[in-house]
Amino acid sequence: MSVGSVDGEVRAEQQAPQQSLGTAAARNLATTTKSAPQMQEITSRWLLRTLPWVQVQGGTYRVNRRLSYSVGDGRVTFVQTGERVAVIPAELGELPALRGYEDESALTELAARCTQREFAAGEIIAVSGAPADRVYLLAHGRIEQIGEGPYGDEAVLGVLADGAYLGEAALVSADATWDWTARAATACTVLELTRDDVRNLADRAGSLAAHLAGVASAPDRSTNTYGEAAIDLSAGHVGEAVVPHTYVDYDAKPREYELSVAQTVLKVHSRVADLYNQPMNQTEQQLRLTVEALRERQEHELINNKEFGLLSNCDYGQRLQPHDGVPSPDDMDELLSRRRGSKMFLAHPRAIAAFGRELNKRGLVPETIEIAGNRIPTWRGVPIYPCNKIPVSDARTTSIICMRTGEADQGVIGLHQTGLPDEIEPSLSVRFMGIDEQAIISYLVTAYYSAAILVPDALGVLENVEVSRWR
Repeated sequence: MSVGSVDGEVRAEQQAPQQSLGTAAARNLATTTKSAPQMQEITSRWLLRTLPWVQVQGGTYRVNRRLSYSVGDGRVTFVQTGERVAVIPAELGELPALRGYEDESALTELAARCTQREFAAGEIIAVSGAPADRVYLLAHGRIEQIGEGPYGDEAVLGVLADGAYLGEAALVSADATWDWTARAATACTVLELTRDDVRNLADRAGSLAAHLAGVASAPDRSTNTYGEAAIDLSAGHVGEAVVPHTYVDYDAKPREYELSVAQTVLKVHSRVADLYNQPMNQTEQQLRLTVEALRERQEHELINNKEFGLLSNCDYGQRLQPHDGVPSPDDMDELLSRRRGSKMFLAHPRAIAAFGRELNKRGLVPETIEIAGNRIPTWRGVPIYPCNKIPVSDARTTSIICMRTGEADQGVIGLHQTGLPDEIEPSLSVRFMGIDEQAIISYLVTAYYSAAILVPDALGVLENVEVSRWR
């Protein structure tokens, strides 16, 4: 058959009269089957589902603790202009020797005296046993704390990262020495402040001299290994030994957590609410998606809020750095060892994938458990829940959270208040606000929540975890 005859047959078929009703017209009489409105933002929200929630009747939760003397356990913050790095003067108050010192002019001059230095990976910054005559402020990079193992071999005692400081005893003691060797694990940018610079300024600034003298002469407080005021006890004695007298001192200024709020005003036109409610209620669907968005924001705030979020409120002593950048089984074990009764890990899905790659390299297969119909990976029996609210930085690093939960275990708890007017879910209410002159119905949708860390070791964070290394 020729090409021309084929083209003729195609044109004939295209021009043939329609013999039955077309699908486009038939749809005018058909009842379509439709889904409820879908929303990509909805996640599993494991933190909201697993966190124990405590009723806060008065809107405020006070965490009473035993008196603690811990000082200088914060982080130093820097500002960067091009390649130049400078410490924020007020941040020098994080150093134990300068804690509580508030003379802004003196702190500004101390910040100006800091000298920027660069160290290459593998370079020694300080040697164990050598005199410590300066303090180093780590602006960027990782520093390994090297000590001697039980058999004279080299041992990595810990890893310091951005915002840490070392050699702080040099500011108050002329006899201070380095307890360990500091070695740059990566290229490091540090600021160096010498004891001579501090003393020279103290000779001119009487307030600084008085403050340093007070720190140096302050009596040693009797504390336990956690920095809490000691309770004097006697054990193992015989005969008529004098039993020590004691009492438990409380923190005079305990922290209070006020319930935070997330709100929005949902608006629905009365014509839509009246006429377009079959087969689905328009107001109900609008409200359902709004509540989902509020709950997503609630979990984000519990992770990232500066006032009560888990990442911002983790104690500095409970923040760890991965020894090789990637989340290895050794790092996860170290994270677990910092607390008793760990109930859960929280990690970004990319961090879980990175941990899985490290397990594959070692030929390890993690166990899984079934929770609410989902298979959740575990490490040492502790479930690792995915949470995409944990941020991943531009440098492709993130954090892994490990925590103990519940009031009975002095862990992390969620705070809310139930029994609100017009409550539709625990601590979430929808209140009718009226109809305006444009016939628009308004509803105020409100969620109240917060989180509290009852004792510092209830929460630990493995920081600066690399998620994009494939070798």
